[in-house]
Amino acid sequence: MSDDEIILSELSDEDLVQQMHDDLYDGLKEEIEEGTNILLERGWAPYKVLTEALVEGMRIVGIDFRDGILFVPEVLLSANAMKAGMSILRPLLAATDAPKQGKMVIGTVKGDIHDIGKNLVGMMMEGAGFEVVDLGINNDVDAYLAAIEKEQPDILGMSALLTTTMPYMKVVIDTLKEKQIRDDLIVLVGGAPLNEEFGKAVGADAYCRDAAVTVETAKDFISRKHNSMGR
Repeated sequence: MSDDEIILSELSDEDLVQQMHDDLYDGLKEEIEEGTNILLERGWAPYKVLTEALVEGMRIVGIDFRDGILFVPEVLLSANAMKAGMSILRPLLAATDAPKQGKMVIGTVKGDIHDIGKNLVGMMMEGAGFEVVDLGINNDVDAYLAAIEKEQPDILGMSALLTTTMPYMKVVIDTLKEKQIRDDLIVLVGGAPLNEEFGKAVGADAYCRDAAVTVETAKDFISRKHNSMGR
C-alpha cells in the first residue's frame, strides 16, 4: 500500500495516533491538521489530542534530534506541522483550562538577530505543553523585564549566537538580582558559542545545548519547583 492510499478517517483511533506520529516526524502539516480534526470529531478531549498525538510525536522527534538522526531543517518542518495542530487546539485548550507544564518567555539578547535556534526551542517547548511567549530578536534588559512583569513566567530563556552578545545575558541576570526577582525564575541560556561554564559564570540555572535538552531541562526544573512547593 502506498502512502497516498492511507485514508486517515478510516483508521482506528490507535492507528491514527501512530500515523500522526509518523506524519509529524515527516513534517506533514495538512495531515496533522486533518488528524487533529478527526480525533476531535471522534470526541477526543483537546488535551488528550495534544498529549497523545502531538506531544508524544514531538518527543520522538526530539529524541532523534538529540541523537543526531534528525537535523534542524527536518525538526523545523516537524515543529511547523505541530504548530498547525496546535493552532486548532489552542482555543479549545484555553476554554477548558487544560493543565500547562509552565510558561516560558524567550528571546534573543540585545545586538543579536539570530533566531533559528530560539524558534526551534520555542516550538519544541510548545510541543511539550509549555505556554511560550516569544519576544523575538535583539531584546534589551527592559524588554525582558517588561515581559516578565506582564507574563509572570516560570522560565526565562535567552539565546545568543555571537560571542560579542553573550555577555549581555549577565547584564539581564544581574538586573533580575537587583530587582530581587531572580529567584522567582528558572533562567535557561543557549546558543552555539555558549557552554556550561559560561552558563554558571553568568548566573543562569542551566545551559542548554539544543532544543531537545531545553525541553528536558525545563521539565526537570518545573517538577522540582512544584515538589519543593509541596504540591
